[in-house]
Amino acid sequence: MNTGRSATVGKIIADSLAAQGVEVAFCVPGESYLGVLDGLYDHSGTIRVITCRHEHGASNMAEAYGKLTGKAGLCMVTRGPGACNAAIGVHTAFQDSTPMVLLVGQVATRDMGREAFQEVDYEIMFKPLAKAVRQLERAEDAASIIEWAFQEAISGRPGPVVVALPEDLLGVNVQLEIPTPAKTKVSTSGLPRDLSGEMERLHHRLGEAERPLMMLGGSGWTVDARKDIQAFAKNFDLPVCTSFRRIDIFDNRHPCFVGEMGIAPNPALLERAKASDLFLVVGARIGEMTSQGYTLLDPDQPSDALVHVHANADELGKVFTPALGIEATPENFARVAAKLSPSVRWANERSTARSDYETWRTPTDIPGPLQLGHIMRTLDEHLAPDAICTVDAGNYSGWAQRFLSFGGERRLLGPTSGAMGYAVPAALAAKVARPAAQVVACVGDGGFGMTGNELATAIAHDLGVIILVFNNQIYGTIRMHQERNFPGRVIATDLVNPDYGELARAHGAFGETVETTDQFLPAFEGAVAANKPAVIELKYDANIISTRLTLDDLKPHLNPEVSP
Repeated sequence: MNTGRSATVGKIIADSLAAQGVEVAFCVPGESYLGVLDGLYDHSGTIRVITCRHEHGASNMAEAYGKLTGKAGLCMVTRGPGACNAAIGVHTAFQDSTPMVLLVGQVATRDMGREAFQEVDYEIMFKPLAKAVRQLERAEDAASIIEWAFQEAISGRPGPVVVALPEDLLGVNVQLEIPTPAKTKVSTSGLPRDLSGEMERLHHRLGEAERPLMMLGGSGWTVDARKDIQAFAKNFDLPVCTSFRRIDIFDNRHPCFVGEMGIAPNPALLERAKASDLFLVVGARIGEMTSQGYTLLDPDQPSDALVHVHANADELGKVFTPALGIEATPENFARVAAKLSPSVRWANERSTARSDYETWRTPTDIPGPLQLGHIMRTLDEHLAPDAICTVDAGNYSGWAQRFLSFGGERRLLGPTSGAMGYAVPAALAAKVARPAAQVVACVGDGGFGMTGNELATAIAHDLGVIILVFNNQIYGTIRMHQERNFPGRVIATDLVNPDYGELARAHGAFGETVETTDQFLPAFEGAVAANKPAVIELKYDANIISTRLTLDDLKPHLNPEVSP
């Protein structure tokens, strides 16, 4: 423990944040937690405060920071409306298993229960959204509640932790010792343990398999874990796919990589997964998107093919019952798996699967002058090896996820929760975490309308991200489902958008509009050379609804073979 000092609770909390190694705080300021902001003034040399334009953006930044770094991202918001706005990022952190801490201002203790101005019971509000929620009850607990929050966020299955801070307590003077930075405390499931029994059974199953497939996902993938799992795959010549929006866990250029089991995956990969006699899932929960609406396996019957590895024992058998469940973190499993003696009986499986993947990544022409597949392949060739790309929710994201390559040092940040408004804030957080990295955000016009205002934050904090706005003037995913389920009855899915190039320039950013394929590379090179926040608008017809379909394909009167 450090030597104690007498200070306000607000300053003690700031000291505690510094003691936990916090380097960045994303916030929208509010009067309910001014005491904490005052405390952070004394740490301005070590804790960078990023002032955002909306709590939706701030919470997404904290989530993306946690996803990229493995440390708990910190978000601070005011009571009531601030907390409600930040709930989107909390939900994303929960579903994505991302370590995050949200500090929320609260009404004064004397006013609680009176429906005071902007009062909310945060323990009730955040219970289904967060890993844990607590409210500071005594000034003397200020340091310990911060220590608890950060350790809880990174322990076991990581997730978001919410701490409510009553306004009046922040001004109380106390004398407290501030905990020094502690090593990560993890639950029993995260501790290295003897895996020899389970690994022997897995090794035996590998020796008997003829159509194996390994799927990687979840969080907690350290640099060492990525190297070890790649060594394991290489030793056994295993075809490897990833779960929804975890495509950067495994180097996509590696001959063992065969694709992403996300939304609308490569049909050949989907059939391979269903036909596999050993489906080894490491780190992923096998959620709804990855399991194709819980149809990839039968949730009502044990699977003879499934071997499930997860850090949290509660996830093993929670939805799908495996033939073998292994409780281990990705790092611990990969370390042991990399040392197994190869035993291969599937000579052509991996090479065939890889060929299917390479075919899937070959762009085909689409109607109109803007060929998005070719543009993404051009972008792939010109991205830095350690670039960070972010994606939002929406059909448009399929272009980046299908035609860009990730893994190695190149990262992808996207919400498996499917929340819109993620890409722009996530890109800013990535640039804060890794200032030297090239950061590109891919966002639809719908998502940009939600958090594109954080372009002002990028300008204010000199965060030179490049934002690609995919503009088809509709909420694309919803229109696709609308045309499929209610043909000819379009309502509420059209958008009226600004000129995004002009909007960028009005902010002081670089701005260009691209309407043909050959205009893209000069625009991208101009954005890189500008060395400041940049927006490139990609304008294309709403008929181009996904990487595989047009809206016309979904209309029965134009295509009778397609069922609505």
